[in-house]
Amino acid sequence: MGVSTTGPEKGVSFVTVDHPPVNALPVQGWYDLADAVRAAGRDPEVRCVVLAAEGRGFNAGVDIKELRDDPGHEALIGANRGCFEAFAAVYECEVPVVAAVGGFCLGGGVGLVGNADAIVAADDATFGLPELDRGALGAATHLARLVPQHLMRTLYYTSRTVTAAELHAHGSVWRVVPRAELLDAARELAYEIAAKDGRLIRLAKAAINGIDPVDVRRSYRFEQGFTFEAGLSGVADRVRNTFGAPDGRKEGGAS
Repeated sequence: MGVSTTGPEKGVSFVTVDHPPVNALPVQGWYDLADAVRAAGRDPEVRCVVLAAEGRGFNAGVDIKELRDDPGHEALIGANRGCFEAFAAVYECEVPVVAAVGGFCLGGGVGLVGNADAIVAADDATFGLPELDRGALGAATHLARLVPQHLMRTLYYTSRTVTAAELHAHGSVWRVVPRAELLDAARELAYEIAAKDGRLIRLAKAAINGIDPVDVRRSYRFEQGFTFEAGLSGVADRVRNTFGAPDGRKEGGAS
């Protein structure tokens, strides 16, 4: 369990997250993921990285229990910094990153795939930011890379999700395949990318990042400031304490 790396095979390295039950990562897990992606990208034998996950879904964001169990703000600071590092590692990986997404891709999961170079998704994949339901803010920067501006705002304010098929229609998902074919489809695309000259593909990645209209690191860091403000003000805890309750409330919580 945790984060593992296999390969390279035919120039492709696989970084896989396995953190039951729902791949909601604790602080250290985000740092481990960042380290694994950066290391794979630095490997001179690697020309493409596939980011995948075991289990029910791709990623369910941060470990809410870890935040609840911290009486101070260290866990929140750690989650902010860990997510920042993991998202940046995907974006700045020296070679293209293909995200293989099955099941739910929520919160931090959107941050990961929004920074990837290509997305292959299973037909059961759903994407969304339930941040407002969890007392948090963030990753609108990355959702905006997947859907048009007004749809991004609507999804963000409502905490609704979109399907892989809908993202395919918007052009942000490369292929949608049955769940059993997900890794094979991601591998096929990664092999095609990895067939290019290794030095040239690295130059291409740097060049494309250089012409991005939005500085994703700076934009996401700006969002994180509001997450921390929500934490300091107490509103984050109030909302988070109702998360998962059948009627949207928990004893001792507020509406």
